[in-house]
Amino acid sequence: MNKKKLFHFDYLIFLIIINSIVFTFYTGFRGVYPIDSFIIFDSGFKVLNGIHPFKDYWTITGPLLDYLQSIFFYLFDVNWFSYVLHAGFINCLVSLSLFYFLLKIGVEKKYSFFYALSISILAYPSAGTPFVDHHAVLLTFIALLFFLLGIKKDKKVFWILSGFFLVFSFFSKQVPSAYVGIFFTVILIFKHFLKNKTKNYFYFFYSGITGVFLFLGFFFINGIPLENFIIQYILYPLTIGENRVESYVYNLKNTILDFKFIYISILPLIIIFLNKSLKKNIFNNKDELLFLVIFIISVLIFIYNQTITKNQILIFFLIPFCLGVSHYILMKKFNKNQTIYLLLILLVITTSKYHFRYNENKKFMELENINLSGAVDAKLLDKKLSGLKWITKKYFNNPQFEINKLIEIKKIMTNDKNNKILVSDHQVLPALIDNKNFAPNKWFDPLSIPGKKNKYFQTYQNFFLLKLKEQNIVNVYVVERDKLEIFQTIFIDHQCFKKNVINEMGIMLNITNCLNKSL
Repeated sequence: MNKKKLFHFDYLIFLIIINSIVFTFYTGFRGVYPIDSFIIFDSGFKVLNGIHPFKDYWTITGPLLDYLQSIFFYLFDVNWFSYVLHAGFINCLVSLSLFYFLLKIGVEKKYSFFYALSISILAYPSAGTPFVDHHAVLLTFIALLFFLLGIKKDKKVFWILSGFFLVFSFFSKQVPSAYVGIFFTVILIFKHFLKNKTKNYFYFFYSGITGVFLFLGFFFINGIPLENFIIQYILYPLTIGENRVESYVYNLKNTILDFKFIYISILPLIIIFLNKSLKKNIFNNKDELLFLVIFIISVLIFIYNQTITKNQILIFFLIPFCLGVSHYILMKKFNKNQTIYLLLILLVITTSKYHFRYNENKKFMELENINLSGAVDAKLLDKKLSGLKWITKKYFNNPQFEINKLIEIKKIMTNDKNNKILVSDHQVLPALIDNKNFAPNKWFDPLSIPGKKNKYFQTYQNFFLLKLKEQNIVNVYVVERDKLEIFQTIFIDHQCFKKNVINEMGIMLNITNCLNKSL
């Protein structure tokens, strides 16, 4: 490669990185959805202060984000900038991975660049801040890219990277990595029985097993009980997953119409596949056929995972990926530029559509149809949040009111010299006042906390109360009244609380008389 080409290549990478960061920062500093926006801020602050998941606080989502965020806080201080930078870093990783993938399979550099720019707009910016579902889906996506390269190129490095990224995804959230991991295993067993001359694909399993043992070793070093991990991360979430799958009602909208542009993006490949199948001349190269099958089924797995997650849709980033693979197959089979132009037009239309819906209008953060220009600067609450334009769904008509009430609560918590914790979706507050006492739960919502009829409720209750007692917690600050009912279910005697109303948003509970009665 000559110097001119090398410079051009580096220039494109630079533009992809800048675009990935700019779009993530643009959305990450506009509006918040407290339960999602603040959760990793709090858990990253916990880990930074030696408080570990599973051991010190109950969590049904993976520890990877907590530890990664603690690293960003350590390097760049505890502030909103370092928080959004974490999301921007993952967005860069995804965008560059797609760019590399498309180049390796044979898509021209200029087209690969445009597909990579599109995914940098549609991947992490929909959230803007670190979020477990985004990490889990995007890391699984990267694992898929390297798995497909492993099928196509059969190099050890691709199999190794695929296995590692799948493990990283699993320790972000259990799915979709579990589904995709099972599917990949079936494919490799099938590949094994085809009696391939090379056995490089075994490195996928070697790296996956190595990754799991690295995490388990990390747990051991930090004194995280394996039993806690299994109950909190495997067994209890299975009871949630079962209920979700059984109660989900499939219809035309949530299975087809919501993902229509993803289906349209892979339609050329399905037509080619069926056409070749009918002619009994599928592909001369069996690995190429396997590549196509893995690609299509994996996309369907992502769609299935999205439907049962019941979150706002975050997988529209699959559109540039699907169009990029369609581009590769169409050029290889037909070499018609007119068809490619249609793909690029669809790329521009869909990228623009979902940018305005999810980035501009913040639909993923439940801020659609809200005038974001009414937001206030969050540095009024604390300088650590400088630059964040604060507006939430609940108080969109008067964000200043919400900020003022939180300032009141923050001031009282700061002056309270007793050991204290916060029960709230506004979990940014402990980091703002540098409170080293920790709530023994990552999320305060009905799913994260086992119901009284759940077989793991007693385990959770004992864990939670023991952590309160170990810290000699005196006061519990409950912000948003709906959290009071959730917190009260943990205690046997609800009459033991001494309540002090702070303002319209906050209540302080003195629990001195509660712990001995409940344990």
